[in-house]
Amino acid sequence: MKLPILKGFDEEAFNKYLKNTGWLMFGRIGSMAIKMLTSIQVANFLLPNNNGLFNTSTSYIYLFAALASLGLDSFIVKELHQFPKKRDTILGTSFILKTSAGLLCLPLIYLSWLFFPLSDIPYLFILILSFTGIFQSLTIIDSYFQSEVKSKYIMQVQIVSNILSAGIKLLLIFFFKAELIYFIYAYVFDILLVSIGYLAVYSKRGLSIFKWNYDKELAKKLLNLSWPLIISGIMVSVYMKIDVIMLKEILGEEGAAASGSYATVVMFSEALNFVPVVIVSSLFPAILNARRDDPERYKKRLQNLFDLMVWLSLTFAIFISLASPIIYKFFKPEFASAAPVLAVHVWGSLFVFLGVASSQFLITEGYSKLTFTRTGFGAIINIALNFLLIPKMGMMGTAIATVIAYFSATFLILFIPKTRPQGIMMLKSLFLVSAFQKIFKR
Repeated sequence: MKLPILKGFDEEAFNKYLKNTGWLMFGRIGSMAIKMLTSIQVANFLLPNNNGLFNTSTSYIYLFAALASLGLDSFIVKELHQFPKKRDTILGTSFILKTSAGLLCLPLIYLSWLFFPLSDIPYLFILILSFTGIFQSLTIIDSYFQSEVKSKYIMQVQIVSNILSAGIKLLLIFFFKAELIYFIYAYVFDILLVSIGYLAVYSKRGLSIFKWNYDKELAKKLLNLSWPLIISGIMVSVYMKIDVIMLKEILGEEGAAASGSYATVVMFSEALNFVPVVIVSSLFPAILNARRDDPERYKKRLQNLFDLMVWLSLTFAIFISLASPIIYKFFKPEFASAAPVLAVHVWGSLFVFLGVASSQFLITEGYSKLTFTRTGFGAIINIALNFLLIPKMGMMGTAIATVIAYFSATFLILFIPKTRPQGIMMLKSLFLVSAFQKIFKR
């Protein structure tokens, strides 16, 4: 069957990018399925309390992830695409920068722990996890394959590493009956496995990391480009992970069990958050062509994109809400209290899907600073509501705070005159106004 070609693409280019997107989607879905099935087994083995200690520890480290990665990935892809002959210099410079950032995070994490330690969690957990920033340096090879439009290799690494990771965790559960610290080691080993996988595939194609070299001027250029994304990434990390930490710390003795149950909620609720990223990346070239050639068609395509985001997320939210009691049949009874929390938390996906599409619009229109503003605004709302609601409502308070924060961040643009028209378009999609308009026009 011949696939329809989007305006602005020749057939060969369209098929190339569609195939590449397909590999990415397949890799993400495969990895998600493996991780989800394994995570259920891990949660049932650790039970809410230990699962809470594990997830709070990883969330604490995640707050430093943006600093360790330096927000370089998209710029590495761009540089490799523009200057393919400088591959070894670009990858070598990026590797040194990321490794240095990972090493810098070690004392920063220690200082953070001195001032903001987590109760009931030994620093040894945090120390072990802090090495993830160093081990992720080789994932720059992912950026190389992206620049070559060869996501097949990325998919292979993701699937194989996740299968090996799942095997290790299942051995820890069923054969060794391992203590919690070994799951901490396994988490770090997951990152190392991915890096080894990328290195193996890179070498198999006749390439060598020993040919990489460092360029001081390129390093300055990359850092000058990436610092806004570092700040944005830190805000996103706080936005996405602070709720697990706050839930544990605010509830005291009950906090670890609550955060352990809540972690299972987040796992299911955010399972499809990669979908809007893949869809928007695939469809936006056609939308950009319309912006250049036909402003009216540009608005229609943007409205259609928002409609698509709402229909996809609405379907997902309704399904998960209704299925939440069934989902928790796969968990031990100790996790049962999380089912109604999942039924609420999943509705945040509507605003996540819309937010992804909206962010692409803001960048296209030259309003990229607003993406930082609304992420920061969402983080502040989330933290404030968590302080207010967790003592009264526990896990449910965290879920409500998250949904309100996602909504507030996404629709902040309604209060900014230059972006208000786009906010109105999103509201029309959210309340299905544009969908009904299309129906009645037929």
